[in-house]
Amino acid sequence: MTTRREWLRRIGTEAGMLALASGAARGAGSGAPAGLITRAIPKTGERLPIVGLGSSATFSQVARTDHVAALREVLGRMVDLGGTVFDTAPAYGASEEVAGRIAQELGIAQRLFWATKLNVASWGGGAADPAAARRQIETSFRRIGKPAIDLIQVHNLGDLRTQLPILRALKEQGRVRYIGVTTTFEGQYDELLRTMRSEPIDFIGTNYAIDDRDAERTILPLARDRGIAVLVYAPFGRTRLWRRVAGRSVPDWAREFGAASWAQFFLKFVASHPAVTAITPATSRPENMSDNMGAAVGALPDDAMRKRMITLVETLPAA
Repeated sequence: MTTRREWLRRIGTEAGMLALASGAARGAGSGAPAGLITRAIPKTGERLPIVGLGSSATFSQVARTDHVAALREVLGRMVDLGGTVFDTAPAYGASEEVAGRIAQELGIAQRLFWATKLNVASWGGGAADPAAARRQIETSFRRIGKPAIDLIQVHNLGDLRTQLPILRALKEQGRVRYIGVTTTFEGQYDELLRTMRSEPIDFIGTNYAIDDRDAERTILPLARDRGIAVLVYAPFGRTRLWRRVAGRSVPDWAREFGAASWAQFFLKFVASHPAVTAITPATSRPENMSDNMGAAVGALPDDAMRKRMITLVETLPAA
């Protein structure tokens, strides 16, 4: 019987060995450890590790305090284990600023695939101030410390008529490599789909989890059809899935696709959808980062196994 707590106890002692092994196994061309699962960005073919790091939730909470040593270790460990994708936003409190400072201090800023957001639109539905939007972007550049930001997305589809043209211009200038939009709100899914059909975007970001599969109906198939990369947020249903599996062990048959913990079980399910480019679960704990990166190696469940995983989760009490 292997619980998340027991796995994390072991992973704390094994993380150093994993980091050394991954470092030794890196190929001269890709920089990724051997066996690391990567996915291509459809518009360019550039490959990203399937698991990265988000900076909302607990990462954001810790970033607001004076106790950021754990965040330093989280970011360093992700890179040591082959991860590159770091998702942040000005709306996540101090996350972008603190992560940028840590990455520069550790000398890893240029190795990270920085995904940040633009979100100056009024939550009341008013138009965004273009000058304020540009100021926010310039602040992100100063924090991140890279001449070109890898990805900026309009956060929660805020005033696309104002903000998307600003991002398109920055992409044309070579200051932003990819642009996109995000939402995790069901009420915005129709607008997301319209935007995917009508705008030349490279990425979307949305929620998707084993017990939250609405994206499978329309969003993920359309992303494949349109050649749009997908960042997945909330692969654990924020804390919902943890409540559902509390006190339960990972089934023995999960070893068939290399899942040694519930985190890896949930992440490998999400990663097994072919439209998913990268998953960015947020954490402020180094041991959780190691656990999550364990989902980025080995096998992924096939269609039959995905159905078995869904059936198992559907038998659990709702959170």
